[in-house]
Amino acid sequence: MDGSVPPVTPEDSVLAACDAALDDRDIVTDPDILGSYTRDRSTGSAAGEPFAVVFPRTTEQVSAVMQAAHANRVPVVPRGAGSGLTGGSNAVDGSLVVCVERMRDVLDVNGTDGYVETQPGIMNTELREHVKGYGLWYAPDPASKDFCSIGGNVNTNAGGLCCVKYGVTRDAVLGLEVVLADGRVTRLGRRTIKGVAGYDLAGMMVGSEGTLGIVTMARLRLRPLPPPAITSVAVFDDVAAAGRATAAIMAELTPSMLELMDQQTIRIVENWRPMGLNTSAGALLVAQTDSGLGAAADADRLIAICEQQGATEAYRAETEEESEMLLGARRMAILAMEATGDWLLDDVAVPRSRLAEAMVRIQEVAERHDVMICTFGHAGDGNLHPTIITERGDEAAAARALLAFDDILGVALACGGTITGEHGVGNLKQHALAEELDEVAASLHSRVKQAWDPENILNPGKSLPRW
Repeated sequence: MDGSVPPVTPEDSVLAACDAALDDRDIVTDPDILGSYTRDRSTGSAAGEPFAVVFPRTTEQVSAVMQAAHANRVPVVPRGAGSGLTGGSNAVDGSLVVCVERMRDVLDVNGTDGYVETQPGIMNTELREHVKGYGLWYAPDPASKDFCSIGGNVNTNAGGLCCVKYGVTRDAVLGLEVVLADGRVTRLGRRTIKGVAGYDLAGMMVGSEGTLGIVTMARLRLRPLPPPAITSVAVFDDVAAAGRATAAIMAELTPSMLELMDQQTIRIVENWRPMGLNTSAGALLVAQTDSGLGAAADADRLIAICEQQGATEAYRAETEEESEMLLGARRMAILAMEATGDWLLDDVAVPRSRLAEAMVRIQEVAERHDVMICTFGHAGDGNLHPTIITERGDEAAAARALLAFDDILGVALACGGTITGEHGVGNLKQHALAEELDEVAASLHSRVKQAWDPENILNPGKSLPRW
């Protein structure tokens, strides 16, 4: 032996910086544990192998980690709760995963100015419950609200069941604290309700999927608690009629919720957790109105519109228990599908005027590829989640599912829509993003990435168009 010392690798240098900045318990290199942090909840998305996962607890720690990663040109994959559905937080080979799940503090609740400041690792439901104690309400409520984090909501511009009236995450973001790729820290946005000084850099961060910076604080708009809502339900023979009813409702009313489940979704949910859903229905619309004294009149008008559009049944939920059951059925759709077989979830949005057409064309995709497609989603926004279910382990069916997945994206674009309404691009839809963006827009995306992250170390291979 010559006694030579092995060269120090970039990974070694980054881990040394992490050792200096973080507690030992917040650095993980054990391969058995790393596996839990290599991918998100999506299926069909590629994932690599990281060399470590770190769990910073402060902005300063995130900054120190990013300074080291930038100096050593080591790729970094930001991660929250890992509840994403497009591979946006999947590791890449040789990456450092920076997981913010331990940054969970609520820093300030300002009732007068109507905002909360919070670290990114807190769950959506936890934040909502926290500000409820102040008589305030955080509106965005993804179906995964119990297990998705605020940082992930910001990075994907998450929506939810209430966004038809109250907007998506971007509408709630007033300001952000962000650690850039080189470790510099900046505060973007404002505390005021109005403000147009400079470019909207905070808005640019929302939905960027960790490719531009790591959010370490979000300042989010709060609202007064809404009045009690009235829940209504309408049953249709087919999805086209439900789509036409949705367009008619939204042309006249602003419900606080308007959700849809097609027959396949209804049957899978009912089989998984029996609750008396009408499995012979072609489609189900579940709506809420929360306009205070006008809520009952809005509910009556909504029911009348559904009847005019061919609903076989349309009525108000008679009890709070019935209302919770209907909303629960919608929220548990993905869980029921996970229990049923292998699943591949899509997320597209179309103009409401073309919702009926899109839903019929999605059914045609299912027939063409001989797969089951369950379509549910936020009808009031034209945001659908067609989910392809195949028998576990059936490789031929899985291959057909991937073809159906791409065809659904094509349906959305053909109907004047978008390939993702709220789940993001990740690494699952990059090829389709190249179809949605024109050449100039694609070039602007690349130049924005270059300006924020010139070394391309933040979540490389995600979100940007790929040809």
